[in-house]
Amino acid sequence: MSTAIANVEHYLEAFTRLPRTAEPDWLKQLREDAFARFCQTGLPTTHDEDWRFTNVSAIAKTEFELPVDPPQLSAADLSAWKFPASAIELIFVDGQFAAEFSTIGSLPPGVQVSSLKEQNTKHSNAAKEQLGRYLNVERDAFAALNTAFISDGAFVHVSRGVVVEVPIRLLFVSTQAAAPRMVHPRNLLVFDQESQATVIEEYVSLGGGTVLSNSATELVAGANATVSHYMIEREKVDAFNISTLRIQHERSANVASHSLLLGGGLVRNNVHPVLAGEGGECLINGLFVGEGRQHLDNYMHVEHASPHCSSRQFYNGILDGHAHGVFHGRIVVHKDAQKTDAKQTNRNLLLSDDAQIDTKPQLEIYADDVKCTHGATIGQIDENALFYLRSRGIDEISARRLLLMAFASECLERMAAGPAREYSERLIHEHLLKIADHVTTASASVQNRSWEEVG
Repeated sequence: MSTAIANVEHYLEAFTRLPRTAEPDWLKQLREDAFARFCQTGLPTTHDEDWRFTNVSAIAKTEFELPVDPPQLSAADLSAWKFPASAIELIFVDGQFAAEFSTIGSLPPGVQVSSLKEQNTKHSNAAKEQLGRYLNVERDAFAALNTAFISDGAFVHVSRGVVVEVPIRLLFVSTQAAAPRMVHPRNLLVFDQESQATVIEEYVSLGGGTVLSNSATELVAGANATVSHYMIEREKVDAFNISTLRIQHERSANVASHSLLLGGGLVRNNVHPVLAGEGGECLINGLFVGEGRQHLDNYMHVEHASPHCSSRQFYNGILDGHAHGVFHGRIVVHKDAQKTDAKQTNRNLLLSDDAQIDTKPQLEIYADDVKCTHGATIGQIDENALFYLRSRGIDEISARRLLLMAFASECLERMAAGPAREYSERLIHEHLLKIADHVTTASASVQNRSWEEVG
């Protein structure tokens, strides 16, 4: 029996044990259709073009189990992950909503925030109309697997014209795993026309062990809505994290996606916006920092489906040790999407000879009146800049940290001022201090190379 078939059979056993008594019929059907699709395809391999740089055989060979008993935690156990500013905060532990640790309070009029399981149990029309409508389970096996095992996650609905002043934070905590465990968080974020909000989706580990977090988020931005979404991943290095953000832009919607990948052993960050309404704007901004043997894969699939839309992709990578980074950016301009303005840029710093980056900017254009550019650069720390800082009395670690922070600040500068940006900046500062401290004298002495254009 092949590994792929055996793996699908293992998931089948877990699927048949799912409790579904309180589920509406439409959700049961959604599950079954998604699982049938997963059984047809199995997990992707490096023969699949979208996964050619990322080998998920370690996931395929592992027999993951769903969480059984909720862990006994206290507020003190989660204190390290407390958001420093006031926020609407939903906390999920091993994929399940933890109301006792969450902070919802009195929400502004027109704002609904709850667990997705609660909405499904109530047979919510909003969840029924939107959930599963946008995520592409035909193309993505992990999206199909997430849909098949939907359990819990966040449901956010902001009504027309409502401005949410504080961030909405979704914190997903994985606890110590004695045996391989999988969770499949599912989030549905709906922003009606002319609304404004910021959402922080964050993944952390409380203890180690082999955990697969396979999350999916569907974000719907109505006409003239303005939404910022932050994806922050900083789990333990023995964790697998596969995340998918599917964004639906309506007319003149403005959505910014900010990704910050700092942890995990094998991480795949999928961002898939579809600019379906005329005049939409999309910013895809990210920073990934890897060390040791981390593998950080960023896959961007931007679809321009309507005219007069613009998109910007900016991803910076910093890699040390034997870390492997991937940037695969794909822009598809459909036939009717005239006057498209799209730009894609990937910049990477390699801090050691053993670090590796695979970068593949890609354009598919089926319209004839567009402005599209793409490119990528790979280089090392500028030794002249390092020498200049050291000649001014700055020690080597501090000098390296300043140069790394300047490189990372390109990502920060694209974030709107506010608590989410301040929080991201603090996390980056802390992580880069550790990276700078780890850079050895030998790697520092490697001859400087100029930026190499590969796109």
